[in-house]
Amino acid sequence: MSNRAVLEVIALSAEDAVAAQTGGADRLELVTDMAADGLTPTRETFAAIRAAVDIPLRVMLRLADGFAAGDIDALVEQVRTLRGEGADQFVLGFLDADGNPDLVAVERLVAEFEGCPWTFHRAIDRAADRDALRKELAALPGLDTYLTAGSPSGVSDGMPTLLAEAARAGEPGYEARMLVGGGLRLGHLPELRAAGIDAFHIGGAARPSGWSLPVDADAVREWRAALDA
Repeated sequence: MSNRAVLEVIALSAEDAVAAQTGGADRLELVTDMAADGLTPTRETFAAIRAAVDIPLRVMLRLADGFAAGDIDALVEQVRTLRGEGADQFVLGFLDADGNPDLVAVERLVAEFEGCPWTFHRAIDRAADRDALRKELAALPGLDTYLTAGSPSGVSDGMPTLLAEAARAGEPGYEARMLVGGGLRLGHLPELRAAGIDAFHIGGAARPSGWSLPVDADAVREWRAALDA
């Protein structure tokens, strides 16, 4: 089995998905509406992407911009619809008004996953207490990844936090893999890799010409080469 670093790429369409896989992505995060920082894709979009590629797909669960869960019943219905199409990995992250994890929403959705693996996304970067959040969520089944930049403003500002959390890997609350993304640049990789971080997430970096155009396989290939060097 390969021990290479994981490269996850945001995909909005089957065209994105094919280009990302061609460039060397290991996994895709499926979203729609990047103007709202990524919402749940439609069942049809998921089905088209699933038919187009054979790498793992993590599907965003989010109704609106921000980190409030909103209509939990609607989110549950999204999970059931996507599960019916074969979705078996998810991404979510909800906070309450005080910046604490919204355990009511998260636990209700996780119960629908039936053991599926899932990522708690960059809501952790807006949490009132990152350490407390990790420990509150640690026992939830299927949680295997945190997507984080270490800071709301991105990896450059969050680097000290990322390195400190990497040093705690395996401690209570720090068992889940750290997936670094959010303003991630190629120049960040050496320091992150030296700290033992082995999973990376890109969106805009896979689209040098902007979000209005699809993923560029060559851009993904550059990241793959840098991680494999």
